[in-house]
Amino acid sequence: MGEIYPKENTKIQKKGEMVLIDVHKDIETKKVLDGVSLEVASGSLTCICGPTGCGKTTIMSIMAGYQMPDKGKCLFNGAPVTKPSIERLVVFQESGLFPWKTLWENTLFGPRHQGKDLKQAAEKAKELITLSGLQGFENKYPGHLSGGMQRRAELIRALINEPKILLLDAPFRGLDAMTRGMMQEHFMKVFDETKTTMFLITDQLEEAIYLGDTVYLLSALPGRIKEKITVNLSRPRNVKQQSSEEFGRCLSIAYKSMEEEAKKIYKLLMSKKEISIDKAKELFK
Repeated sequence: MGEIYPKENTKIQKKGEMVLIDVHKDIETKKVLDGVSLEVASGSLTCICGPTGCGKTTIMSIMAGYQMPDKGKCLFNGAPVTKPSIERLVVFQESGLFPWKTLWENTLFGPRHQGKDLKQAAEKAKELITLSGLQGFENKYPGHLSGGMQRRAELIRALINEPKILLLDAPFRGLDAMTRGMMQEHFMKVFDETKTTMFLITDQLEEAIYLGDTVYLLSALPGRIKEKITVNLSRPRNVKQQSSEEFGRCLSIAYKSMEEEAKKIYKLLMSKKEISIDKAKELFK
């Protein structure tokens, strides 16, 4: 097992680094996070994976400044996170694109709202749109874009604001297998070009290992760091690496760790007859 427990006096010098130190969080009467400690290195792509309802989104909300920990600390570039910031942007599961605005207008919404130089922003928008393979769709409205295109548009709209860290809450969830694979390729291309620090939630172990430099696995509630996996795959990533020895090594560790959590959930389900079959299936996603 590879848990890490950063010390409180950790000195963070690079921009975009984030550290959680012994974070606890209760929601109503339920303990959601129980002593979570993790690090997101500057310029890295860090993934977190775990059973449904284990606290992944709560961790992201604390990083974004939407919630505060009951105990422990969340540090960004060495300073406590106390409120939301343009430096820590979130891309949610649900689309946040304005349906009455075109792709181009959605992309420039942030810079325009912040009073930035629109000429420079437009140049940046062109670069990001081309990088994401959406050139030619600038004047299309979200309703005329496919699900995969909308996800790419969400990513562009966040990146044009030049955040120090981008927090992504299961950005590929709900996409079919082929579209998801294409999205992963576009996503990694953008990451390799921009070098923006990213923290990504996913419920797919294979996806976490394929995309991430570091993968954290969470236990079932209350959420604890069960495993830290360092992925030693070179960048840029490519599909062939999924058949490599390193990918297989990481995936084996991940499956073994999560199998233990699945057994815990199964025992819980067996002890609570009122839980429906549909709820059980949701927990085992």
